[in-house]
Amino acid sequence: MPANELSGCRVAIVATDGVEQVELIEPRKALDAAGAETTLIAPTREITAWQHDKWGDVLKCDLGLDDAQPEDFDALLLPGGVMNPDKLRMNPQAVRFVQSMVQSGKPVASICHGPWMLVEAGVVRGRTMTSWPSLQTDLRNAGATWIDLEVIVDHGMVTSRKPDDLPAFNRKMIEEFGEGMHQPRETAAASGASRR
Repeated sequence: MPANELSGCRVAIVATDGVEQVELIEPRKALDAAGAETTLIAPTREITAWQHDKWGDVLKCDLGLDDAQPEDFDALLLPGGVMNPDKLRMNPQAVRFVQSMVQSGKPVASICHGPWMLVEAGVVRGRTMTSWPSLQTDLRNAGATWIDLEVIVDHGMVTSRKPDDLPAFNRKMIEEFGEGMHQPRETAAASGASRR
C-alpha cells in the first residue's frame, strides 16, 4: 500500500484495560504505515493490554477521554478484547464519543468484541455486521444483521470477528478510512442512496 494513502487522516483509537493487544497494535501499525495520524484515547494515562489468556504490555495513551473531541478526528478504530468494550460501554463519555463519530458519517472499524461499543452507542440498527460470535445476539437485538464472515463493510463501518481476520480487516479499514466521510446514515436512507 502507498505510504501516504491516509496522509492527513486523523484516527481515534478508543480503548481501555483489557484491550486485545494484537487488535490494537496491528491495525495501528497498518494505519501508521499508510500515513495516518493515530491517537490512542483512554480514560487513564496508561492501559494494560490483554494477550490471548494473560496480561500483556502497558500502553501509554496519547489523549485522555476527558479531552477527546470527535471533531478533531476523521475516523475511529475500536479494538476488541472482552474486558475493554465491557468497561468502556459503562463510560458515558466513551459512548458519546463513539456515537458522535458514527452519526456524523465518519468511518469506523471495529473487531472482535469491539462492536459492543457500537451497540451501546445505538448506531447498529439496519447495519450488516460481524463480530466475535458471542456478540451476535446483542447485535441482532440492537437491530443489526449479523453474518459470520472475516470482514464486512456497511456504509463506512468495517467489522471483523477475531485476530485471524486482521489482514482482511486492516485492508478494508484503510480503504474505508481513505474514502473519508460518508453521508450520515439517516440522510442516506432518506435520499435512497445505496448501502456500501
